[in-house]
Amino acid sequence: MLQLNKRTEYALIALVHLVDQDATGTEPSRYVSAREIGDQYPVPRRLLAEVMKDLQRAGLLHSQRGASGGYALVRLAEEVPLGDVIVAMEGPPGLTGCESFSGGPSTPCEVEGNCPIKTPMSRVRQGIWTLFQRTTLRDLATPGALVDLAVLQSDALHGASLNGASLNGGSLNGGSLNGDPHADTRL
Repeated sequence: MLQLNKRTEYALIALVHLVDQDATGTEPSRYVSAREIGDQYPVPRRLLAEVMKDLQRAGLLHSQRGASGGYALVRLAEEVPLGDVIVAMEGPPGLTGCESFSGGPSTPCEVEGNCPIKTPMSRVRQGIWTLFQRTTLRDLATPGALVDLAVLQSDALHGASLNGASLNGGSLNGGSLNGDPHADTRL
């Protein structure tokens, strides 16, 4: 089964914390230190500091030194798809040995010419990657958004609609599922 590594999980925790603290965009309202994130969540501080540096090297974060320094997202949360975070932390993930999410080089396979699972697995791979690219950090930080996004994705696959709701730039437009604004679906 597809599983994100711990570094990616810690990156997502840190990034959602930055979104919650409004440390996003070209002029963030504040910067958040790795220490503050470590105080809030039970993650190894040294590993968290390395993860933050990796995210900065990947161009997802910028940092500021000093007493009020720390990290902030370079872009707004609704502009950062999970796929960007996953690629920054792990590289493009693969599902089978003969395919990669990025479409780049893959491992040679002796049954590739007549493989019965290549096309179905390719659709699964593409569906997962599409979900990663449509789900943003804002979706993770917004209660109810992931449920709404999953329902919309399911309906889109089956040709149905959800009372006029639509995706706009990867984020859900208009309300939460069943009108419950307090539904919390954080990971």
